Amino acid sequence: MLTIGTHMSIAKGLAKTAENVVWMEANTMQIFSRNPRGSNFKVYTEEEVEKFQKIRREHQFGALLAHAPYTMNLASAQQRVYEFACTAIREDVARMDDLGIEYLVFHPGSHTGIGVEKGIQNIIRGLDQAITGNERITVLLETMTGKGTEIGARFEHLREIRDNAAHPERIGICLDTCHVFAAGYDIVNDLDGVLAEFDCVLGLELLKAVHLNDSMMPFESHKDRHAVVGGGEIGMEALLGVLRHPVLKDLPFYLETPLDDEGHKDEIRMICERLGN
Repeated sequence: MLTIGTHMSIAKGLAKTAENVVWMEANTMQIFSRNPRGSNFKVYTEEEVEKFQKIRREHQFGALLAHAPYTMNLASAQQRVYEFACTAIREDVARMDDLGIEYLVFHPGSHTGIGVEKGIQNIIRGLDQAITGNERITVLLETMTGKGTEIGARFEHLREIRDNAAHPERIGICLDTCHVFAAGYDIVNDLDGVLAEFDCVLGLELLKAVHLNDSMMPFESHKDRHAVVGGGEIGMEALLGVLRHPVLKDLPFYLETPLDDEGHKDEIRMICERLGN
């Protein structure tokens, strides 16, 4: 069975968000672990959490994904920026694990001039102070477009981070279709080849989740602009190929397309109809 959902607002609480997932006829969701542009996060009551968990169980949600804030840059050499990033990832690993969220994904970060290797070393140190090895949650490194000094546009970057972390067993990968396309991995004409390269560099067993996004920008643009499924440069047939691929079809898929809840409900229905689900 297809596991698919979208990024959801938690402004009205976790339970209300889970109810919206059911209304949307989805069976998973992505949420922000805290304010995506700041540092604040909500503390949920026991009653709220219990109601949220009850809805998850009753409607058999698949694995849930939390997204770390965009302001978190673990590759930074600026002390204030790096200290915030370390605090945020450490707190969010613990908080999301307590909620029973299966995955926490984050953008590896931008080295802002110190170089890829030093940026990667900072990311590894940040992960090591956040992950104890006793968690149930898996932290996911997201594939990136490579804009500016961004780390993670090459599979080799992600391998170096994971291989050198203290607890690699708690680290996996989230593949973003828009990002890999913009980074220069041709999932439109050679999805099998891209997956073979992923397997060679990282190992397909590390791929835990897919951000299913079309791209407003052309191949190898190194620009991060999401489009609705079928409305961009990747196109509907290529994205359906991702959803149908035997290596990928059983993974959870999360939409981050520029639509509201009503639009996402229609988008999920359209995808399911095209797949014959």
